[in-house]
Amino acid sequence: MSKFYDAIVIGSGIAGLSFALKIAEAGHRVAVITKKNSADSNTNYAQGGIAAVTSQTDDVEMHVADTLDAGDGLCNEQAVREILKDGAASIEELAGRGVAFSQLDDGRVSLGKEGGHSKRRILHVKDVTGKAIEQALIHGITNSDNIEVLEHHFAIELITASKVREVGEGKLSDKVLGVYALNSKTDEVETYAASAVLLATGGIGQVYQFSTNPSIATGDGIAMAYRAGVEVRNMEFIQFHPTALYANDSDRFLISEAVRGEGAILRNFAGEAFMERYDRRKDLAPRDIVARAIDSEMKKSGAPHVWLDVRGESAEVIRDRFPNIYGHCEALGIHLEKDMIPVVPAAHYLCGGVKTNLNSETSLKGLYACGEVACTGLHGANRLASNSLLEAVVMATRGADALIQYLAEAESESFELPEWKDGDLRDSDERVILSHNLDELKRTLWDYVGIVRTTKRLQRARTRIQNLEREINEYYWNFKVDESLLQLRNMILVASLIIDCALLRKESRGLHYTLDYPNKLETSADTTVVKQ
Repeated sequence: MSKFYDAIVIGSGIAGLSFALKIAEAGHRVAVITKKNSADSNTNYAQGGIAAVTSQTDDVEMHVADTLDAGDGLCNEQAVREILKDGAASIEELAGRGVAFSQLDDGRVSLGKEGGHSKRRILHVKDVTGKAIEQALIHGITNSDNIEVLEHHFAIELITASKVREVGEGKLSDKVLGVYALNSKTDEVETYAASAVLLATGGIGQVYQFSTNPSIATGDGIAMAYRAGVEVRNMEFIQFHPTALYANDSDRFLISEAVRGEGAILRNFAGEAFMERYDRRKDLAPRDIVARAIDSEMKKSGAPHVWLDVRGESAEVIRDRFPNIYGHCEALGIHLEKDMIPVVPAAHYLCGGVKTNLNSETSLKGLYACGEVACTGLHGANRLASNSLLEAVVMATRGADALIQYLAEAESESFELPEWKDGDLRDSDERVILSHNLDELKRTLWDYVGIVRTTKRLQRARTRIQNLEREINEYYWNFKVDESLLQLRNMILVASLIIDCALLRKESRGLHYTLDYPNKLETSADTTVVKQ
């Protein structure tokens, strides 16, 4: 027996929680499905802040120009203008929900500066902005009578009208009807029906060997949407954050771009400040340029990392502005007032995703997408720093308004969704294959689909991923599902989409740089993939 909600939100970051609150405040019943705890999200890890025009010395047109410049000719200019003009209102909304943005001594809002921005416009809460926003939104969620949070539930598959028709459950126009989700505590797959579903599942960073993303960033929403026939685009544009703390493990602690915004300088092993050789903006160039510059310096010297030098500031100033970064480095024996920080690029943010319009609507009726999982056209070929949190909250508001209207106009239908069937499937005693395949996936993407690419490398990656795809699909259909299997299945599909899009782009633009096509085409175009 399926449980019915007006809307199901998959994911619990800034996009999903903002959306859920808006829908619930309009009187609708909402389920928030999250595969871990509510606070486990990419939002929680966002250090830098949220970009918006709130200063009298700044204006939206300057923010638009910076965003278009960073996006390297692939931004949707209408989307850029529409989203950025809503920035100030979104900041007011977050403040109203309890987010206390950092202030200067005179009471004005403290505005940071990051790479690619011509003005100081980054609102922040010290260097834990995402965490502060997440906590404020969760407070609102827990105090809502209309929201049910289903923690430790892994959304497996969208239920659509076309799938229902296949099992003879009536003739309905194609639209989303609900979700199958694995209850990780009971190991049972549960059926949830809804008039609408929002994908707010975040990014894909875990498909790479080295990433700043938490373990939950496995591209689940993109994979589900693609399998449901929804258009996915621009998956080749993976932003590698230039300055992740160099470490021996695969999880890379982020050193915020705001540190360079406050004057930190990148140096190679010879102690040279090298960024002036790559861009006139030096250390404040957009991320794609800085990441390629670091990659080049490391390859030329054979060094395992470069240095980030913040020694020009006093310990008190650094500790006050970046307490989280200062404490993390100090625990590792790195004292920022006298030591340089070893940094390397790491997979950080996806600029492509599930195609949506400016109401967060996808090509499937009743299905919405918001946040990093979605591709609105704002980021183009390279995201401007701190535009992502802004996009998430603005598009959550726009999507919620559209969904409320959709619910008001939707015809009332009563039907029972087909239950998930395991049949005679058995538990696997060969779990080691999953860890081996996961390791191969991550290494393949890192080695062949990284900062600098070639057609041969991409083709090698495609061959390896196709082999993994065959293995995991055989495994999926022969054994009972669990979270590790489902995540790996989604990650392999997402990796395949990244490679397909990268091979389609016969140029170098933004975050996609290939030695075989080093120049930019005169006209830009999105790369699009749709499941046939």
